[in-house]
Amino acid sequence: MIRYGSQFCAQRVLGLRYKSDFSHVVLGGGIVGAAIGAELQSVESNNVLLLERHGQLGMETTARNSEVIHAGIYYPENSLKAQLCIRGKNKIYDAFDKGSFSSVQVPFKKCGKYVVAQDEQEYEYIQQLHSRCQDLGVPSQLVSANDVRDSCALIEAKLGALESPTTGIISVHDYTLFFQTQFENAGGTLGLNSEVVHIDYSHGSYTLHIREAGSEELFEITTDNLVNSAGLHAPKVSNMLLPSDRHLETYLAKGSYFSYHPENHISTKSITNKLIYPCPNPNAASLGTHLTFDLGGQLRFGPDLEWLDCHDADAIDYAVSTENVVPAYEAIKRYFPRIKPGDLQPAYSGVRPKNLSQEQSKKGFSDFIIREEEDFPGFVNLLGIESPGVTASWAIAEYVKDIYHS
Repeated sequence: MIRYGSQFCAQRVLGLRYKSDFSHVVLGGGIVGAAIGAELQSVESNNVLLLERHGQLGMETTARNSEVIHAGIYYPENSLKAQLCIRGKNKIYDAFDKGSFSSVQVPFKKCGKYVVAQDEQEYEYIQQLHSRCQDLGVPSQLVSANDVRDSCALIEAKLGALESPTTGIISVHDYTLFFQTQFENAGGTLGLNSEVVHIDYSHGSYTLHIREAGSEELFEITTDNLVNSAGLHAPKVSNMLLPSDRHLETYLAKGSYFSYHPENHISTKSITNKLIYPCPNPNAASLGTHLTFDLGGQLRFGPDLEWLDCHDADAIDYAVSTENVVPAYEAIKRYFPRIKPGDLQPAYSGVRPKNLSQEQSKKGFSDFIIREEEDFPGFVNLLGIESPGVTASWAIAEYVKDIYHS
């Protein structure tokens, strides 16, 4: 269903002043796609369509995450993940300071976090992390085990912790709604329940063959420029257009979350006033099963890391297996020794799009891929937009806009 202004009619978009129906089409209405749509539509000469196959924006990866504002401390200095995470984080806090969130209230809290070290190897890691923070210009400090105990009495950090004061939490739903509002207020066209099934490129224009939910009939939309921000489905979309020798594999990693239900209730503020992270897996493939809380103060743990033997995003099983509870408990009790096995209950899961396989991820760091594809002018691919994608979303959108309007 194409929503053009206040009307719901695909024919309204035809016959405009562009050589195609639209100047840009953004595929995928997660938070990154919504942000890209808003940034592109802010350019006066643009006429942007944002296509989403679900009935509302932010229904897949965007709806299944930790809702953390990441500081940007884990990634190599010259990587897109580091640069765009830091820039995106700063834009969130600057927007609040400048009143830019006045159109849509976006609740957040700059609560900070500890990355805790339990042995000499982990302490060496947080020292290196602190040095990286200094190189990146991200605030951090090393604190002692006693400092952690003074502020978070039930949290254990045997050798100390790295404190990251600019880490926070945010309502991702409201942040996505903010971008949607910016997009629509600027005159953008929103297409919900609209799935792209085929793409053609000819004479400088892209033709999208689209199926509306509940219908077997296809309709066509043309665009001068195409942005693939389809998240879990991005490799599939890319393969619709690029030649077979440039086709991409789909790699998926599931992260399960667990709610905390002790026999005797303990308030979150009695446990911690900061997010608690263990030292992460090598190459930051996962940040470990960490302790977070939402804006209402509800405690949760996760995500863990489970590579899926599944290469079709439509076939993902999001159920949290009870078998994951025991490994999660073993990981959590290292920094929260008071927890008991029966205190954890499966809650929900999310799936991360990966650019590397499980074996490849053991050997090297995987960055965001954001590029205009050779021989397909105006086609910009966004691949492997996993964590810290929510934090980086606004900066990613600016990065994509600069590809077209540098």
